[in-house]
Amino acid sequence: MPLYYDDDQAMLADSASDFMREEGAIAKQLRHWRDRDCKDGFGHGLWEQFGEMGFTGILLSEEDGGLGMGQVEANIVLEEIGANLTPSPFLTSSVLAATALKHGSDDIKGRWLPDMVAGKNVYAVAIDEGAKHRPEKIACKAEKSGNGFKLTGKKDFVVHGASAEMIVVAARTSGSDSDADGITLFAVPQDAANMKHDAARLVDSSVASHITFDGVELDGDAVIGEVDGGRDVLNAVLRAGRVGAAAEGVGVARGAMDMTVDYLKQRKQFGKLIGEFQALQHRAAHLYSEVEIARAVVMKAAQMLDGGSEKADLMASVAKAKVAKAAGLAVREGVQMHGGIGMTDEYDIGFYMKRDRALQEFLGDQYYHAGRVAELSGY
Repeated sequence: MPLYYDDDQAMLADSASDFMREEGAIAKQLRHWRDRDCKDGFGHGLWEQFGEMGFTGILLSEEDGGLGMGQVEANIVLEEIGANLTPSPFLTSSVLAATALKHGSDDIKGRWLPDMVAGKNVYAVAIDEGAKHRPEKIACKAEKSGNGFKLTGKKDFVVHGASAEMIVVAARTSGSDSDADGITLFAVPQDAANMKHDAARLVDSSVASHITFDGVELDGDAVIGEVDGGRDVLNAVLRAGRVGAAAEGVGVARGAMDMTVDYLKQRKQFGKLIGEFQALQHRAAHLYSEVEIARAVVMKAAQMLDGGSEKADLMASVAKAKVAKAAGLAVREGVQMHGGIGMTDEYDIGFYMKRDRALQEFLGDQYYHAGRVAELSGY
């Protein structure tokens, strides 16, 4: 497939760009909620606007109340979210949780999807159990208890966990901690007894939770998919989330680059615009090339995911690793080319560096995914 948007995708990109630039701008959202020490880290009013725009159901079928689109379209929205640093639960709710819920029963879809599509509910996904992303090892247990299950264990760095009306939890229902099989996904409601949140504000001003489950009672209807057969669903969630996070990372890189190029056209030194200095021109040109390569990789990964390619898993890790390098370069160059003022809170360029840092760790950093690329390629 060609690595550019078709007419419908281009229209979506224009709509998402205008919306994020006007409603999701840094001053209006990120700075606003950060300066008020908002416990959620985002605005629920904006999330409702996401629902009105139809963004919230972009990955869901029309039968489930969504738009029936794919990962390419979700990535279009995510890139604009990244470019404007718009704080929202789109990645956790409309990509990760929505992908999990698509594999659920009609009852579980009917319970949770409508309010998410309407922009009323926020969902989170709890996978990791340590400082680093290691989904291969899941120790949090769900043991049979009457007609349901009893959930015991912990999950770390659950983004929007304390704000979520429901959390998709990956737990072990059989086998040992490192077994591929024996995983089950559960939809755990916010008001579940014996669930404790220890909220932590991350470097990018978003809020994550360290969650402890101390015998949380769940009925059988909370199961998403099949008992002991959740690894395939979890892998689908991870693929969508990784490609989505990479798309947001491309947006962060693009936003930082655009802000830096604008600064090069305005700032004068020694009586000349600093953008006229050849050394900075070379660095800007190199940065542009890296960002465009990263965008192409992410688009290819999304297309392969939508097409059901057997190599989609490999390409998701290629995209995540490549974007981490390109976005890291973009934010570092941005701060350096702004000079000393780039280190101050007065200028927005520093926010891009912070968001990039959080995104790099989310669902695996570049080293984790470089290792996966090697393994999946037979090394």
